[in-house]
Amino acid sequence: MTQFTLFETSLGWCGLAWTETGLAAVRLPAPDREAARKAVLRQEPGAAEAAPPVWAAAVIADIQDLLAGGKPDFSDAPIDFSQVPAFNAGVYAITRAIPPGETLTYGEVAARLGDKNLARAVGKALGENPWPIVVPCHRITAAGGKLGGFTAPGGAGTKLKLLAIEGAKAAGQPELFG
Repeated sequence: MTQFTLFETSLGWCGLAWTETGLAAVRLPAPDREAARKAVLRQEPGAAEAAPPVWAAAVIADIQDLLAGGKPDFSDAPIDFSQVPAFNAGVYAITRAIPPGETLTYGEVAARLGDKNLARAVGKALGENPWPIVVPCHRITAAGGKLGGFTAPGGAGTKLKLLAIEGAKAAGQPELFG
């Protein structure tokens, strides 16, 4: 059974859903609690609102910390990979290893998977990422100094905000919010 909770951050209301195996979904900040609830339930229909278990409360505290400018490590956060294809899981494993403040390009992730020609497939997998922030897809940029896409609410603007919070400079970007 999937359960979820909503929580406030410095950027708005987020949602976190989990199963007994680990995280099922993370929803990026919405302007209010109800918008966050709707976003979670679109991603996890039938999930029941509940108090988070201790491990999920720790992930929530880390998300709040990151959005306030901290640099928490999400590498130990348990994730339920049962609903994602194996290729995507490989992309997410590489992405999870990128430290705050650093970036890789889609092509660099593809090369680490063994084929630099998989850059578009890497982008597709990241667009399907159910755990943004915990699997920091915002840390992946395009080649040639371009920011690349971001399918989360707010699009590239949200990606830039997350990179700025972490102190990262997106490839080829001027000072982000100087």
